[in-house]
Amino acid sequence: MSFTFNPREGLTVAQAILTGPSRRVAVSLALDTGAIMTVLASRFLLDMGYDPSASSDTVRSTTGSGVEFAPEITLTRIEALGHEHSNFPVLCHTLPPSATVDGMLGLDFLRAKRLILDFRAGLITLD
Repeated sequence: MSFTFNPREGLTVAQAILTGPSRRVAVSLALDTGAIMTVLASRFLLDMGYDPSASSDTVRSTTGSGVEFAPEITLTRIEALGHEHSNFPVLCHTLPPSATVDGMLGLDFLRAKRLILDFRAGLITLD
């Protein structure tokens, strides 16, 4: 199954549905093959019923601006690019106000699949 994206824009963005204890939300996630884990803005996790401050799991992550520590939250379910994962761990992070996405879809979601980015046709395929 293939999904369209605008190859002329800065980020390659995928739509995702996240399921938490209290509700489901739709988000836009940048496809980030440089991120080992998927990262979500804390406001969405709070909105779905998670409490990042109560997480006992904190992950050290290296970013472009330095080393940071982020709570790890296990989502009930994540659906994106025609695939879904249950009990999926993500990092909770506060994104800057200038962010045009709600998080990053990382390698943890993409592993064991074949990812094709066709910039001529503007298509993402994840088999």
